[in-house]
Amino acid sequence: MPTLSMIVAVRDGEPYLADALASLARDPRADAEVIVVDDGSVDATSAVAEDFREDLPGFRLLRNAVPAGAGGARNAGLAVASGQYVTFLDGDDWVAPGYLAELVTAIDTLGCDFVRVDHVQVEGHRRELLRAPESRRDIVLDPRDAILPFDARTMVDYAYTWAGIYRRDLGPLLAFPDGLHTAEDRPWIWRLHRKARSFAVVSLAGVFYRRGVPGSLTAIGDERQLDFFTAYETILDEVEPEFLLKAARNLTGLLAHHVELIDRFTPELRARFEERAGEVLRRVPPEALAGIDPDRRALVESFAPPRHGRADGTSP
Repeated sequence: MPTLSMIVAVRDGEPYLADALASLARDPRADAEVIVVDDGSVDATSAVAEDFREDLPGFRLLRNAVPAGAGGARNAGLAVASGQYVTFLDGDDWVAPGYLAELVTAIDTLGCDFVRVDHVQVEGHRRELLRAPESRRDIVLDPRDAILPFDARTMVDYAYTWAGIYRRDLGPLLAFPDGLHTAEDRPWIWRLHRKARSFAVVSLAGVFYRRGVPGSLTAIGDERQLDFFTAYETILDEVEPEFLLKAARNLTGLLAHHVELIDRFTPELRARFEERAGEVLRRVPPEALAGIDPDRRALVESFAPPRHGRADGTSP
């Protein structure tokens, strides 16, 4: 059995996939397997991946005829993974030499269900270290203890799937929601923190996360952006009462982000967005908006049903 399964989910990644796979090939592990999932690409993604077949241990290439989204592609990789541990890499990111070995050593040493790490955000020639929100490092923690407080950034706000390593025997907890093309990592990270037994955070930053990639979902204003409503409806359906306010604050922050970019939507899509926003905000306790940036709060409140009024209890 391999020690580590590396799952690389990618769609139309021809311009960048070679960088990702070359970073793995520079530091090959004989006890690892690399599973590339081509999620319905229409470019030469699969051909680029095939070029690395001889350079990567345990290489497998899977192809989805119809795009399933990042979550569905990762699920396909999980279904065939055989490693003791699993980690992920997006097709436009890369890892530093020695990073995977340090990642495996961390989870082996700590003996917990999963380990989260920091990462480096890349925009053009700019590099910025972004730290996981948890300040307690190199100790085993209860994942539920890292969800609150509701009004601070916590580990459920740090939903980057590739910023960590996970025991494969977590089984269903590693599966992503089907049918989501964006925000699939949000219900995933919430379930992991609510249901897993133990985790830790270590000060390791070996993943380079490329921002501002043309064609990425963060830059596209099509109907896939509406999937974040479904993602958060799932979270609100599942969370225990003590976490509802945190989930609602989590939702309103992301909603404000989408509202700030609403001009990228067509008039038809904007109308659907506004309808979905009104529906989900009916489930948001007014106190979830208290204390957030006034400008962002005003953006969110503009979509709230009249019965909510303002977060401070006054009339609009």
